[in-house]
Amino acid sequence: MRRRIGITLGDPAGIGPEVVAKALKSGKLDRRFDYEIVPDLATGARRSLAGELAGLVTGPITKKMVAPWPGQTEYLAHLSRTKKFAMLLASDKLRVALVTTHAPIKKVPGLITRSKIVAVVELTRAFCRRLGIRRPRIAVTGLNPHAGEGGLLGTEEIRIIAPAVKQARATGPCSADTVFYRAIHGEFDAVVAMYHDQGLAPFKLLAFDNGVNITLGLPFVRTSPDHGTAPDIAGKGIARPDGMIAAINMAARLASR
Repeated sequence: MRRRIGITLGDPAGIGPEVVAKALKSGKLDRRFDYEIVPDLATGARRSLAGELAGLVTGPITKKMVAPWPGQTEYLAHLSRTKKFAMLLASDKLRVALVTTHAPIKKVPGLITRSKIVAVVELTRAFCRRLGIRRPRIAVTGLNPHAGEGGLLGTEEIRIIAPAVKQARATGPCSADTVFYRAIHGEFDAVVAMYHDQGLAPFKLLAFDNGVNITLGLPFVRTSPDHGTAPDIAGKGIARPDGMIAAINMAARLASR
């Protein structure tokens, strides 16, 4: 019997059901696996933990569906009792992991710690190795413009980020306004960014339609398309399934390893 990958439909009022249906009919999915719709996130996590599913692909949801957790990433970590986890976005051009996720900008400096940065770098390095990259080159951004400009524009780089980078054997702190350019031109295999929009703005510019969200650190494979519920086009039959196809195939790729 072939192994199965579970798929949730996400918010039924969004485009999740449509893009899942289109992906399953596309003929573009990894043929080594069977695919099954699971009713909800908790069921998918439970079955993945039990080994019944080789991986879990989740459709887009609204945040209130997993409240009080900030998102599916944190909820799945809770369900699996995972302490060290991170959000990583991947495409064929760029991989970006986040030190902080859905947090107000004013809270970000207080959430950045040496141990958190080190943990995210280590998770990112392990992910890259899982893809077959033997010696991953990981860049870490600064928090402030120009990575703090030697302390003139902020001291987080000197006090927190640089020691973490040294401990994790990564490169940085790098100025966020140039590091993504350097990464897509082959200098780095992945970038660890300090906060949500710092990493996702350049990523979505390059991979809005086919980016994949991967939860690092879980005891099972979990991916998701990197787009929202798009209620403005739900039910119109025009939603593109590229992101869901990419998410399903990434789950299959990781599960096969």
